[in-house]
Amino acid sequence: MTLTSGKRVGEISYVIPKIRAGEELVSTTMSVCPYCYRVLPAVLVEREGKVYIRRVCPQHGEIEELYYGDATTLKRILKWEEDGRGARHIYTQLKGPCPFNCGLCPMHKQHSALVNIVLTNRCNLSCWYCFFFAEASGYVYEPSIEQIREMVRAIKKQGVTVAVQLTGGEPTLRDDLVDIVRMIKSEGVRHIQLNTNGIKFSELYWEDPAKAVEYARELRASGVNTVYLSFDGVTPVTNWKNHWEIPYIFEVFRKAGMTSVVLVPTVINKVNTHELGAMIKFAAKHMDIVRSINFQPVSITGLMKRHERERYRITIGDIVKLIEEQTEGEVPKEAWFPVNVSAVFSRFIEGFSGEFKFEMSNHPACGVGTYVYVEKRGGDTRLIPITEFVNVEGLVEYLEDKWRDLVEGSSRLLTGMKLLYNIRKFIHQEKAPEGFDLYKLLFNVIVKRSYEALGEIHYKLLFLGQMHFMDLYNYDIQRVQRCNIHYAVPDGRLIPFCAFNIFEDLYREKVHKENSISLVDYSRKYRLPEGVVTRKYIRDRRRLESTEIYKRTYEGILELVKR
Repeated sequence: MTLTSGKRVGEISYVIPKIRAGEELVSTTMSVCPYCYRVLPAVLVEREGKVYIRRVCPQHGEIEELYYGDATTLKRILKWEEDGRGARHIYTQLKGPCPFNCGLCPMHKQHSALVNIVLTNRCNLSCWYCFFFAEASGYVYEPSIEQIREMVRAIKKQGVTVAVQLTGGEPTLRDDLVDIVRMIKSEGVRHIQLNTNGIKFSELYWEDPAKAVEYARELRASGVNTVYLSFDGVTPVTNWKNHWEIPYIFEVFRKAGMTSVVLVPTVINKVNTHELGAMIKFAAKHMDIVRSINFQPVSITGLMKRHERERYRITIGDIVKLIEEQTEGEVPKEAWFPVNVSAVFSRFIEGFSGEFKFEMSNHPACGVGTYVYVEKRGGDTRLIPITEFVNVEGLVEYLEDKWRDLVEGSSRLLTGMKLLYNIRKFIHQEKAPEGFDLYKLLFNVIVKRSYEALGEIHYKLLFLGQMHFMDLYNYDIQRVQRCNIHYAVPDGRLIPFCAFNIFEDLYREKVHKENSISLVDYSRKYRLPEGVVTRKYIRDRRRLESTEIYKRTYEGILELVKR
């Protein structure tokens, strides 16, 4: 298939890239040409402590890009690689090579874990690094509640519990957001996330605090479990998006009982990389409502010159090193594990219960995470990584080795209890924070199926995560085949994140345009000035900075930032 742009979608080249003197082959994979979309063999090579992905296009020559900024970390986590057990429902028949047949197709190796539903492409901000908003696209995409319902029903065909994230644009611009959440909950979705910049909660707070709290409380009561909140830094320079509004957003959430917030920084090299440690301390300071901080190294969309990419490019490996430095070793490189090790725990619980369990079998390079216990004494905060009192690697290897005994053993319960007892040896209680008994909590989660115990783990530990979405320059087809963050679209397909947003002329842009309304028609429909679809947010900095709420929110944090 060739697009009108001349891109050679689905054409495969078989030129194998060369390994040069002084390089070490780390792995092989398949990739694409960022210019013509040919599918190309690729190699991952280590050079001077970094890993690069290289391929050769017969039309555009050799193409190389930084893949991982710390070779040691990548090689440590790659040993946990696994395939997963398939999509559990096929939405698209196989008619072309990956990633040009998405839907999910039979080649996909992982069921959905989190499915994004775009509620609108309108936004009240215009961030320079954002990959789309209505004014830039030239149209409005805003599916109806019935279209959203059909998307949810398509997700449910997999027969496994899946989280749904409502995203945009800015979802809170939808006046019917509460109705949408309530409908999704009524369809049986147990976990709903709201991806937002939070501006609306702050705006409502300044209009009427009670009204703002009521809106947040209504969203929570209707079914929003977690707020995925944009947060690019602790200072106004790095987080000009919502730095001034965060204090009032937090104030509203506290009063509304919205106590599961994930801070989501887009990390851009030399822009906010000096604030990573301060961001973690900020999350720790507000652990009464903040459950996690999920760093997202920037995905470089569009065609950008090499020197520009090198300026902004940051990878998971780089962030791991910077966090170790900026936390003065409290969160070391060795504390991070790939997200897919969680699949080992899922399979252990599955073996114990005899029922298929949700699992995340992502490619190890997609994301890493760790848990830290936040110890507060006086005005000091100490971060204690879980690896300080748990032999995580030994525990994972033990469960990986033994979980089949649960399936094959004569007595599932007896075998399970024996294995569960044996994991004590991997938990060093004498090194654990005072009053924190992880083994007891795990026992209650696995044996008693106690959601209270699961909640206690969730609320006593701060999760630090990273998820690096790909772009055309570092594209790895093995990664997209294991993707479990998908987009639902009106025609019933589920499309992996790193296909949907990267090949926009095949997926995001094409799908949204086919289900869109022009800017002019939208403004007429809603009686707005011609061509205007969103009232852009304008802040009053002086007023926002004038309150005790603002000062308390950042107290003790801004001093941590060093350029």
